[in-house]
Amino acid sequence: MPRTARLVIPDHPHHIIHRGHNRQPVFMSDDDYRYYLDNLLEWKTKLKCKLYAYCLMTNHVHLILDPGESELNLAKLMKRVAGRQTRYVNKLEKRTGTLWEGRYKSSPISADSYLMACSRYIELNPVRACLVDHPGSYRWSSYAEKTGKEPKLIDEDPFYRGLSYDAEKRNVKYAEWVLSSIPDGEWELIRSATQRGQLTGESKFYDQVAERLGQRIEARKPGRPRKDAK
Repeated sequence: MPRTARLVIPDHPHHIIHRGHNRQPVFMSDDDYRYYLDNLLEWKTKLKCKLYAYCLMTNHVHLILDPGESELNLAKLMKRVAGRQTRYVNKLEKRTGTLWEGRYKSSPISADSYLMACSRYIELNPVRACLVDHPGSYRWSSYAEKTGKEPKLIDEDPFYRGLSYDAEKRNVKYAEWVLSSIPDGEWELIRSATQRGQLTGESKFYDQVAERLGQRIEARKPGRPRKDAK
């Protein structure tokens, strides 16, 4: 069965999930995580993409990326970063073969209502996985950057900046917001949209994208959820 074309929108944020082959670990040491982030920074800069959030888990990564002017930049960036990580790990482990699941998953995000919600979903992933009790305790996500504790790898989206004109107050407000109550259905909408390669947003977002792209955008019904989907 032929693969469906991935929906990518220029100058628009996308939630990306890329998993290790057969759910096997991708990152085994601190150097592995740092190498991935170094390459992510290099290629998002070269391709003029924007990175709004990230979380590197042991066997998969979550990213929120804006491809900039060309929708092709998303695939280019993911190919370069994933390819370098594969060669790096294969060299260290004296092995050959693929490191990643064949195709990353992506979902364009309704920026006005779901961009920060997707960031929260990503940055709370280590808490949901019971790796830490607080997102600030996890070293490999953008949470620390958004709460003023680490040098900046990410780009600040306008909704995050809109929390306050003052950087320190913005950091505090973001930390409070991440730990606030989650609206019913928010996480399931984000999870299912990314798993199925659909838009993350309400019905009006589908209409807006359809008008912008000049094509009909259908919302497929969810199938049976995966037990390990995060």
